[in-house]
Amino acid sequence: MRQVGRLADDPVILASVAKVLIVLEFARQAAVGHLDPAERVVLRRDDRLGGWGTADFADDVELSLRDCALLAMTISDNTAADAIVDRVGVEPVRLLAVELGLERTRFTGGPRALLHALLDEERASGRDLAAILAEDPGGTTSSTPADITRLLRLVWTDEAAPAEACAFVRDLMARQLVRTRVASGFGPRVRVSVKSGTLPGLRSEAGVVEYPDGGRYAVAVCAVGPDGGRTALEADMALGRAAREAVECLRGSAVPGAGLVEWG
Repeated sequence: MRQVGRLADDPVILASVAKVLIVLEFARQAAVGHLDPAERVVLRRDDRLGGWGTADFADDVELSLRDCALLAMTISDNTAADAIVDRVGVEPVRLLAVELGLERTRFTGGPRALLHALLDEERASGRDLAAILAEDPGGTTSSTPADITRLLRLVWTDEAAPAEACAFVRDLMARQLVRTRVASGFGPRVRVSVKSGTLPGLRSEAGVVEYPDGGRYAVAVCAVGPDGGRTALEADMALGRAAREAVECLRGSAVPGAGLVEWG
């Protein structure tokens, strides 16, 4: 196994990249019979967070936990992710990170817990969210590019959980609708499975890039701070270029631009 990276051991708030851990724990519990993935939950209008998916619904909606996982991973539905955390528990997700050897990873709760923690810190410190994200990521759900690429490697090699649970996570990551970040750096013959994360002053994405020749690369890229006048699309595509440069470094050229691991 080889790896290249820049600031790969520096902690960063995970934002919605944490949904990989959340859904992995859900899939693990389902695989061993601790819960029924078809179990129904109600996402109530009054409990909605911002973002995509059910955040825009006018009424309460009932769906399965399995479909909550689909929404959380493919369109980053925050309320669906919180419903999964409510069912599987915060502590099992935290212990999963420990079990997988993610030594710099901290899990404190789902999207609602993250939002409350950031708003509390903003009020207490007088700093804006961008400054908090840049200066003190360790107080809430956070990790490092090195830890995240380790997590992805374990998922792709069926070492993170039972094989069916790992396959479930891989399938959902391949179906994420946002394709302007890591995927933008690669051609149509390269399979890219990812989960993105976004907060004010933070844009990130983590995933696995698979080449037709069998090469597989776990990538984690993150930009913290003002976009410097760039549009959201330009900022996203910069992450794609960084990911491509890192992969090309391992494939024989270029300079490392992201935390990344190759295996297999």
